[in-house]
Amino acid sequence: MGNDRNTRHHKGPREMVTGGEWIYGRNPVEEALAAGRRTASEIILPSASPDEDGQLQRIRDEARARRLVIRTMDREGLDRLTRFGHHQGVALKTTGYPYVGFDEIVADAAADENALVVILDHLEDPQNVGSILRTACAVGATGVVIPEDRAAGITPAAVRASAGGAEHIKVAHVVNLVRAIQDLKDAGCWMTALDWGPDAKTYTDIDFKGRVGLVVGAEGDGITRLVRANCDFVAQLPMPGGFESLNAGVAAAVALYEIIRQRRK
Repeated sequence: MGNDRNTRHHKGPREMVTGGEWIYGRNPVEEALAAGRRTASEIILPSASPDEDGQLQRIRDEARARRLVIRTMDREGLDRLTRFGHHQGVALKTTGYPYVGFDEIVADAAADENALVVILDHLEDPQNVGSILRTACAVGATGVVIPEDRAAGITPAAVRASAGGAEHIKVAHVVNLVRAIQDLKDAGCWMTALDWGPDAKTYTDIDFKGRVGLVVGAEGDGITRLVRANCDFVAQLPMPGGFESLNAGVAAAVALYEIIRQRRK
């Protein structure tokens, strides 16, 4: 069994350097290193082995190239460090999530006639947030906008749920979602709320070509009243099975791929 020259063995997270945050899971760590948007200082990996798989070898090679401190840690310690997240034996110590300024997303939308901005209306479940970020990254969205209060931020759990997609897409914090929607409309975006009600149209009946914004509501409560009132359209997904609603991440994925379908057609 091989060893890294700068590998150190510790029993638990108390001996780690304070500050920053720990991203965990193989895909999130690999994507964070590939994106290069954060400053990393150390990494926890299994002990080096000649027969380790390709992904783990890529992560180890990148960590060595960046001269990160490479450590090993027992399962119990790593469980505590990641708050029992699905870490797969890998964790990366980095600076916090690199939010961009909202003005940058507005400028990007104004410059792209096919801009696609996703607005999350006070989602609180990091799994849903991460799932939407993953899909938004996959479809090439311009950016994602989330409120600063009463909402899940881009935490390590959300990054894990995004499979690292969060590291490659622009996300902005805003104080006022209604004002942000108005600014995006001024930049040429037609805003659609993903919701239900008598004023809603089936999502496939809405024209998603050109600059668009898709607003996804919170788990259970849906779109807030003022946000909905400032959207141009309301789109709903048909539920012929009689079930009340879909998971926010699933509903957003369906709508985002309808946008892509229409544009390709």
